[in-house]
Amino acid sequence: MDVQTIKGMGRQLRRFLSEFDDCFGRSEPRAHLRTYVQGQLSNLPRKSIEPIALSAKVAPRTLQGFFSYLSWDEPHLRDRVQWIVARDHAHPQALGVIDESGNPKKGKHTAGVQRQWCGNTGKTDNCVVAVHLGYVAGDFQCLLDSDLYLPPGWADDPVRRQEVGIPAEVVFRTKPQIALAQIAHSIGNGIRVRAWTFDELYGRGREFLDGLSALGQNFVGEVPCDFTGWLRPPRVLRHPGPQQKHHGGRKRRYPRLSRKALPACEVRNLVRYSPVFRKQKWQKFRIKDGEKGPMVWEVKHTTFYRRHGGDGLPGSAHTLIVARNVLDPTEIKYFLSNLVIDGPTVTLDWLLWVAFSRWPIERCFEIAKNELGMDHFEMRSWRGIHRHLYLTQVSQLFCARVHQRLREKKHAAEPVSDGRTSPPGGVGLGASSGVSARCPDRRVRTGGRAYPVLSAEKSTGTSVPLEDYPAKTQNAGHRYPQTQVLHAG
Repeated sequence: MDVQTIKGMGRQLRRFLSEFDDCFGRSEPRAHLRTYVQGQLSNLPRKSIEPIALSAKVAPRTLQGFFSYLSWDEPHLRDRVQWIVARDHAHPQALGVIDESGNPKKGKHTAGVQRQWCGNTGKTDNCVVAVHLGYVAGDFQCLLDSDLYLPPGWADDPVRRQEVGIPAEVVFRTKPQIALAQIAHSIGNGIRVRAWTFDELYGRGREFLDGLSALGQNFVGEVPCDFTGWLRPPRVLRHPGPQQKHHGGRKRRYPRLSRKALPACEVRNLVRYSPVFRKQKWQKFRIKDGEKGPMVWEVKHTTFYRRHGGDGLPGSAHTLIVARNVLDPTEIKYFLSNLVIDGPTVTLDWLLWVAFSRWPIERCFEIAKNELGMDHFEMRSWRGIHRHLYLTQVSQLFCARVHQRLREKKHAAEPVSDGRTSPPGGVGLGASSGVSARCPDRRVRTGGRAYPVLSAEKSTGTSVPLEDYPAKTQNAGHRYPQTQVLHAG
């Protein structure tokens, strides 16, 4: 990177931050936005309010007021991030990733803090947890939304709520409920992805999966081993038969499962005992390159009908994938997708690639925490923490855009790809010459709707008409890695 490129970044940052001017009614908070983002992008070892303020020669109390009492519209700022992503970084092969992240905190006065599982420390710890929405399009990765998880002990304590300024409309919500609301909000802001992926915490909730399907969204997510359903659709009685009509006693609700229908079975038992799985041979797939070499998993799959959360009846056809680590056969993952493998449009290798593509949001967390100070916040109020999280999204979006431009310049100077896969520990989106799923311009039916899915090879730079909101596709040159089939046996 030469001197001119570095100088140009300052101008780029000013132009970029000017897009958020309408989130602030006065010039003073606009200046604080630039101060805080520049501090997050700096090489300060600690990126909390005081070091950033002192580095910029601003009174720390003034910058603290920016997060506590100064009036500006932080939800609008979050929405503007999503609008920019929808406008400039839409892509027909984009993925959405759902995950949560914990930040250790001492004491008991920070909004939402309690002893709970903290992924940052890898143990149960005193921390606050936020649910995040990630967006991945080729080598472009960013966070779209972040919301604090409010534990029941906080939600039901009016004294603690008042101390940290939790609004009256904020009630207890499970993490899947928070994620589903974030997804619906992002769709309203023009975000379009080909599929969402998540871990088993979210895949465990049938209401969450029902909600995704109701929103018309594709998903390939991990489910727990005790997730239940059927490999063949059981018989469902829609109306009472002649005998039931004239039979006295308690009225039965319809539709309902037939008495002779097999009960829903846990997926771990289906894999172990069902002839459908027992007759299949394990197929080996090279998922990605890790620090210790290629990661290879053995896979079996079949059509699956999951039990719906409300009535317990079978839903539409899904795909159940069972993956077993070749190096550690005791490590087994179960993935469920509301897409059905049909060869040309939806392939097994593409579903696997999506299922194992949660690492980009971990990379986003790593950058946000290690480079931008996302976990360095010292404020305790509900509003102050959310303002900090949204500003971190702004800083990370700028980094992602600069990184993408530098990558494009490098690729333009070196047009011949060596076809290698990811850097250590990563899938390396855009690093391979193959495309994971060849998707001709067809319609894929999911969630009760038919949506067109465009091929990356046939993308013409026009919008992807998944909803009424048009989102321009300007980065149609992203390439996706090929999940490699080794052999079956």
